[in-house]
Amino acid sequence: MRGSHTFKCGIPPKLSKSSFMGYLKGKSTLMIYDRHPELQSKWDKSFWAIGYYVSTIGNITEEAIKNYIQEQSEESGKEENRSTSL
Repeated sequence: MRGSHTFKCGIPPKLSKSSFMGYLKGKSTLMIYDRHPELQSKWDKSFWAIGYYVSTIGNITEEAIKNYIQEQSEESGKEENRSTSL
């Protein structure tokens, strides 16, 4: 498993997971583009994958995380092939 694909964090109970993930993806994209402006045109506003995986502590195995990462990699490859064949 590549550590760059997984993040562990605590989300306050009053904040929805989807709101937090939207904030995290948006803010981290801005920070990356601030440090590496040459990347802005490379992904055309699609820096992160559309989906995300959230689980509570003690309810997830390393194998489940590996499977999710593999599925996302395969899906990203399919999307890339579709966009280049247009």
